[in-house]
This record gives sequence, C-alpha cells and structure tokens, in this order.
Amino acid sequence: MEPILIEKLTKRYGPVLAVDDLSFSVPAGRVTGFLGPNGAGKTTTLRILLGLVHPTSGSATINGVAYADLTYPARTVGAVLEATSFHPGRRARDHLLILATAAGIGQSRVEQTLERVGLASAADRRVGGFSLGMRQRLGLAAALLGEPEILVLDEPTNGLDPDGVRWLRGMLRQLASEGRTVLVSSHLLSEVAQTVDDVVIIANGRLVAHGPIADVARQAASRFAVLLRTPDPAEAQRALMAADLEVNLENDGALVVSGATPDAVGRAVAKAGLTLYEMRSLDRTLEDVFLDLTTTREGSTL
Repeated sequence: MEPILIEKLTKRYGPVLAVDDLSFSVPAGRVTGFLGPNGAGKTTTLRILLGLVHPTSGSATINGVAYADLTYPARTVGAVLEATSFHPGRRARDHLLILATAAGIGQSRVEQTLERVGLASAADRRVGGFSLGMRQRLGLAAALLGEPEILVLDEPTNGLDPDGVRWLRGMLRQLASEGRTVLVSSHLLSEVAQTVDDVVIIANGRLVAHGPIADVARQAASRFAVLLRTPDPAEAQRALMAADLEVNLENDGALVVSGATPDAVGRAVAKAGLTLYEMRSLDRTLEDVFLDLTTTREGSTL
C-alpha cells in the first residue's frame, strides 16, 4: 500500500467543482511534485488529505487510513500549508515548544529541528520580524518535529531566495533518501524540476498526467515547434490549419506551429504556396509541456 492514496476524490463548493474524480498515489523514498496552475485544486486536495476539509465523495488516505484515524499523526505526517499561520509576537523556539508539547514530543527535538532548517541563530527572535522565507523554514521545522515518515508541503519555495531554494532542494532530497515520502505542490514545473522524482499534474481538479519526471523531460525533447513569419499571417494560419497543423497566431504576427517537425511544416508551406520571411525551430521546455498538459482535462500516464 502506498503511503498516500487518493481515490476518486471529488470536492464541490456549491456550484464550484474544485476537485473532480481525482486518483493518484505517492510512493515512499521519492519526492513527488503535485503540480497545476493556480486554482487547479492542489490545496483543496491537500487539505482533504490532512483532514481539514471533508470531501464530497471519494477518499484520501495516509498509510491506508484517514488522517483523523492516525494513532500518532505528528509522528506519521508533517505538513506545511501556509507560511503565515504563526503568532507574530511569539519567538520561533516557543512556537515549536508549544507544538512539541501538544504532540507529546520531547523538547530536544525543537533544538534539533531549528538547527536542521537553519534557524538556530534566530530561535529567540519573534516571528513577526521574520521574512517569508524564514517563515517557510519555521513551518518546515514544525513539520519535522515528530520525525514523520511522510511530508506534505504546499508551495514551500514561496519567499525563498535562490540560496534558500537550493537549500530546500537538498533538504527534500535528503528526506527522500532516508526513505520518507515527500509530496510537494507547486504551480510551476520549472520550480521543482530539479528536485522531484515523479509528478502528478492536475488541471481544473482533474488528473492530466502522472509519472516520472524523466518521462516529462523526454516528452519535452520530443515535441517540436516551428515559428513562421509571412506577409499575410491570417491567410497562412488558415492554410496551415487546413493541413491539420496546430497553429497559433502570436500578437506580433508570427505563427507558431506546435507538434510538428520542421520538415512537416516545410512540406505544408510548399504545398500551400506560402511566401515566407522566416521559418525556424523553437526549443520546447519542460514548462512548455506543462502548459500544454494543463490546458486539457484528459488524464494520462506519462
């Protein structure tokens, strides 16, 4: 059984369908990126997983049970959903001490986690004076207090500078190497591409892709795009679309043909008798593939 299992999960808020029949699993010993544009349903899914929201239907379980049924939740799963849920007048150490006491965790863990997230020197500072990046670190310290086997982090790079992002990347890789399950949400594939092993990509509350990040990279490398400039872009667009090519007319008048090789585009151009000012290949990035995937609603396995 996978540590995290989402099965046919649906959540409605009145007429709004936030999560739509969503299913995926997250394995141990790997970092999984939970990705999708803002409003895709990521945070709602995580809040259901952590028992903060009741689903309309379906289930979200941790080690086979709902969060509310975990015997020692703080020792099983650590989570960071917001970097703003701190009392501004409370010192960082005191914040962790309160959480440790409530969870039955020894006070020695407070100093250990402060050291691990790089906040030992700021332990006696009041949280109200922390930057957003420091609050992210404090949130991660709170999640790590019980040495949980599962970590759930919602947009953990928000507010981190480049050094902080590099530090977090190393931290997540270390946690996974220890056999822990790490689920990290983000609205940018490029932000987590160097960190994750697997990706779960959703759009409009539905699964659109689930698989190893290496497969996404291969998909990016295999996709082609060609830029064209012609005297009459609108006419050229109609001609290329008639040849069953996917063509977008950009604001500057350029045409971008997606999903076809330069040779295929060249043959279509010649057949249509188009006059060209320019034709060149465009590099496809991971982010391009991510954007393509999140404009659809059909699920797939990479």
